[in-house]
Amino acid sequence: MTRITVVIPSRDDAPMLEACLACLAAQSRPADQVIVVDNASTDTTAGVCAAAGVLRIFSAQPGIAPTSAHGFDEAGMAGADILARLDADSRPPADWLARVEAGLSGAGPLSLVTGPGEYYGGHKVVCWLGRTLYLGGYFHVVGFLLGHTPVFGSNFAMTADVWERIGPGVLRGSTLVHDDLDISYRLRPDMHVVFDPLLRMPVSARPFRSWGTLGQRLAKAWDTFRWEFQAEPPLRRRRERRRWDREQGR
Repeated sequence: MTRITVVIPSRDDAPMLEACLACLAAQSRPADQVIVVDNASTDTTAGVCAAAGVLRIFSAQPGIAPTSAHGFDEAGMAGADILARLDADSRPPADWLARVEAGLSGAGPLSLVTGPGEYYGGHKVVCWLGRTLYLGGYFHVVGFLLGHTPVFGSNFAMTADVWERIGPGVLRGSTLVHDDLDISYRLRPDMHVVFDPLLRMPVSARPFRSWGTLGQRLAKAWDTFRWEFQAEPPLRRRRERRRWDREQGR
């Protein structure tokens, strides 16, 4: 039987986390384990986790990247077959985990699945722009740069074999890193990202509340790429992927 663990990094986000956990409790295919990685919260996160009956682990190092990695490490050590990832403001539909499991079934041991986002809690024009330009740009522009679909941090899952391979090398020492972008860049040519357009995830529109908050996210993207490009220049990465595709007859 496939064992699915959902990892949710969270910091001082108790009300949204409570709603996210309620959505997970209503899944048609229940999670086998839910891990909330508490990044030194000072609110009622501990009580929310206790009330929902989920595992809460503490991560003192600040930043989304080390916090998420800590959760994936824990899930892998606990024997999960699929590591699914949400943010505290994600609102997974009732069939989310069922679609995750179906998307990875038969896709191979080194596969990931992701889908788009639908923003809530903002003006409808802002939500449309966020979905179309911000997320659309992420999938298309970053996908072109990478040579494959990137994963969206609020809505993706991977096999445990993927994390076993890339986990030791992900960036864990900086607060200025998007963990989903880092994971996407570290995928090797034999790893496959399945994009499911129906695997939609409602997420908060709070990144677009001000130019400042949006600017912070874009700055983190630039810093993430700066780290990645130093370790592996993008043109070299693309050449290696093309060479591997040719050798596989793709």
